[in-house]
Amino acid sequence: MLVALVIWCSAGSPTFAQPPQPTERVTFNEAIQRAIARNPSSAIAAADILRADGLLKEARSDARLHITGNAQSTTLNKSVEFEGTTVTPQTSVFALLDIRYPLYAPVIWARRVQAADNLNVAELSAAEIRRQTAAATAEAYLAIIARRRVIDANIRSREVAQAHLDVATTLERLGSGTRLNRLRAAQEVSIDDGFIETALFALYSAQEALGVLLVADGPVDTDDVPAFEIPPDAGVSTALSGRADLKLFTAQQHAAERVLADNSKSYLPMFEGIFQPQSTYPSQFFVPANSWQALLQMNILLFDSGFRAGERVVKQAAVDTARAKVSDKTTNIPSEVRIAREGIASAERVLATERVAAEQASQVVDIVNLSFRLGASTNIEVIDAQRRARDADTNVAVAEDALRRARFNLLNALGLFP
Repeated sequence: MLVALVIWCSAGSPTFAQPPQPTERVTFNEAIQRAIARNPSSAIAAADILRADGLLKEARSDARLHITGNAQSTTLNKSVEFEGTTVTPQTSVFALLDIRYPLYAPVIWARRVQAADNLNVAELSAAEIRRQTAAATAEAYLAIIARRRVIDANIRSREVAQAHLDVATTLERLGSGTRLNRLRAAQEVSIDDGFIETALFALYSAQEALGVLLVADGPVDTDDVPAFEIPPDAGVSTALSGRADLKLFTAQQHAAERVLADNSKSYLPMFEGIFQPQSTYPSQFFVPANSWQALLQMNILLFDSGFRAGERVVKQAAVDTARAKVSDKTTNIPSEVRIAREGIASAERVLATERVAAEQASQVVDIVNLSFRLGASTNIEVIDAQRRARDADTNVAVAEDALRRARFNLLNALGLFP
């Protein structure tokens, strides 16, 4: 339709300032896939997953074997001798291996499981971010379709207004019309020109928004109209089991509950097995060249001035918040599904009504134009009919967009998008 507009403008009508035209067109599915793959939000989510995986590896390492090596060279100003025997050499080297393994470490083991929960939350958060990115892309895509439809309606209105202006001009030239009638007709053409210009800029803005979401170098145009087919067996149970946001909130609740339950483990002791082989060179009088020691070490915090009690309050608050989010989402989802279904039914009824009204308005324009040529109607009646026809066409475009969005909203509410 934009190509037709350019040809029409160059054929003698006033030209419009054309915004930069998109060099790329994408289908709806291509737009969704590209947005998910390229949008910075997805990259940030992937980095969060990587971070959570790294923290999980750190937590696992704390519960496993640790080996630390230490070497030390000591040089004295002079050696120590006793009855002609060197007790302490002037230069000596001491080496030690510290091998530790947590035999009983409830706090460390709890942190490992909590880190696994956090990784799961990060993965679900990434899925929710992808859903939000896809939804924003769909909104931009639908906006382009709707705004192009408005341009089509305004162009048709302008063509009708121009035809009426031509008739009014001819009648004035023949002496059977008035200058007032011609000016009224010309005014209507100018008004439609303004509407077209506004609609063109709105379309360009939507194309730029889609280009930003797709990380393109400029505006991107649409290449198809999505159907948004709704599975007949999809219902509230589908939404409750498939919604990415509900899965995320539920995982956050489970993670917070585990952290709270593990708070009591901070009161338990930790037992650690330690094995330390060591070597000294050269061997000294009172120190063997090679030796080792084994230790069983226990650590327990006896008094913390209320720190752990305060920690528990904070963790309980996190659990309460997470549970409230899950409860709120669980309550809202059935309502969202019902509203979306009713929205589709209502949009279908409105669209059917608006299409009938547009067809009737078009017939009225034809009849009034013919009557005006025959002198049976006034110029004001023609202009009023044209305006009503333009409004009716615009209302059809709005109703079509509302129906597409209602179908999209239902898919989104059911957790079936993308």
